[in-house]
Amino acid sequence: MEYKKSLSGLKVAIVHDWMVGLGGAERVVGSMLKLLPQADIYTSVYSPDKLQLFAGHKINTTFLQNWPLSRSKHQLFSALRPLAFESLDLSNYDLVLSSSSAESKGVITPTSTLHISYIHTPTRYYWSGYNDYLAEPGFGALNPIVRLLMPSLVRRLRKWDFAAAQRPDYLVANSNVVSARISEYYNRPSQTIRPPVDTDRFGSYKENQQGNYLLVVSRLVPYKRVDLAVKACNKLGLKLIIAGRGPELPRLKKLAGSTVSFVEGPSDSQITKLYLGARGFIFSAEEDFGITPVEAMSAGLPVICFGEAGATETVIDGTTGVYHAKQTVASLVEAIGKFEATKFDRGTIVKRAKMFSESRFLDELGGYIADKISKKP
Repeated sequence: MEYKKSLSGLKVAIVHDWMVGLGGAERVVGSMLKLLPQADIYTSVYSPDKLQLFAGHKINTTFLQNWPLSRSKHQLFSALRPLAFESLDLSNYDLVLSSSSAESKGVITPTSTLHISYIHTPTRYYWSGYNDYLAEPGFGALNPIVRLLMPSLVRRLRKWDFAAAQRPDYLVANSNVVSARISEYYNRPSQTIRPPVDTDRFGSYKENQQGNYLLVVSRLVPYKRVDLAVKACNKLGLKLIIAGRGPELPRLKKLAGSTVSFVEGPSDSQITKLYLGARGFIFSAEEDFGITPVEAMSAGLPVICFGEAGATETVIDGTTGVYHAKQTVASLVEAIGKFEATKFDRGTIVKRAKMFSESRFLDELGGYIADKISKKP
């Protein structure tokens, strides 16, 4: 751990887009704090009651913090977040480490400060996911108005987003898929360092108490394509448990047949038990990386996943899971058939998951930062 000494004396700021719920990106920030415990944290808005992970840390927020709806509907403030992040004073730091899937990479730092941005994805609603968001903005009754305003707003914000992506000294991608997007949308190179996964989460359990159900653990938003799992299991008459919350929940409940059930807003302990009791995991999203498939593999579960994007960097088709070629019900049904006919080795699956551990992430990111610090004029 040669990098630890060179990082310990740095004055550090970690900047994250928003902190209003616990997801994969927030867990990455939690791991960054283990690497850089002296860091100050900055974000646009913060909901402390929903993020016990950061209890005891001072969280510095922007002028958006006390605006009505800023924490419950942060999506409404995408046009104001550029100004919010540009208004932060980060002039006294040696290192700024931004964790960005939106605007946090656009903070302004002096030339003497090293700014490394860990990119979860180029802003999805401006670039790779624009058409999906235009089709289903996620604002309920306001969707028609949002669809009308979105094209002109996004054209302007794309220009800002591209300019913001040129500000960091270095970009780090969370997967090869994201690295390719960074090259395409931002015209910049990046280093891939895959995010940390708690692969020791199930270490205290001697064996997987396999049950009779398939499992989905996800935010319930349209691009996650949880509807495919619901429809496929309806068709096959298979027991499916969906753990999560989000705006898609009412629609998914309407789609669900008698074999599909929901665990809304599950706790970590509930999710652990669900993983350990399942016989397989379904992940049909075209995701940037995909932490939940690795969590599932940590519990020894084979993963039935969409055979594109980030999941293909973790799940090995035929060995630790099965791919479905298209985001269609028919393709997923076919993949479930292959899953049912395949005998998987739990030890092999768990071993694969260990390749994405938190300790590996800390060593890779720590070494990367130390190397860039040493080359800073």
